[in-house]
Amino acid sequence: MAQLPQPGSEFLTPEESADVDKALLSSSEKFLTRLTISSWRLLRIIAEDAGKPIEELTYQQIIDWFEKDGKVRREQGVDAAVLKWEV
Repeated sequence: MAQLPQPGSEFLTPEESADVDKALLSSSEKFLTRLTISSWRLLRIIAEDAGKPIEELTYQQIIDWFEKDGKVRREQGVDAAVLKWEV
């Protein structure tokens, strides 16, 4: 089993990406598959931060988490945030 990437690293491992590439899917289906796997990973991180199962997360908790991560990125830099992108 592939190791779960740590927060701040890639949300889709090279092995998983290769498996998606091998799947008999259209380009748009492959994109959605990658997005879904990455989103599932991120939801696991958000749920862990909230101290509850993914199934109990509310949309507001997800919004709040993104606000918090964005604040960390602005105040402490990209490397301190979970999501590593610059706007």
